[in-house]
Amino acid sequence: MSRVRMYTTAAVCPFCIRAKRLLTQRGVREIEEIRIDLRPEEMERMIRETGRRTVPQIYIDDTHVGGCEELYALDRAGKLTPLLGL
Repeated sequence: MSRVRMYTTAAVCPFCIRAKRLLTQRGVREIEEIRIDLRPEEMERMIRETGRRTVPQIYIDDTHVGGCEELYALDRAGKLTPLLGL
């Protein structure tokens, strides 16, 4: 199974919640969450890495998937499960 890393904020972020729910439904057991609201230096890192300021920002292994909408688009295209190594 691939490693999943997600930049996120407090649990009130509906896009973060949706992304985590989809990943869990697809069999992901562990998501490394990087809380940018608690660690501002991680927000700076996220912006440098992705060029984006919104959460979630999702990585599967070293592949930057994007945000929640991109994750769902991958799933609709049938590309998420193979990317996850499932």
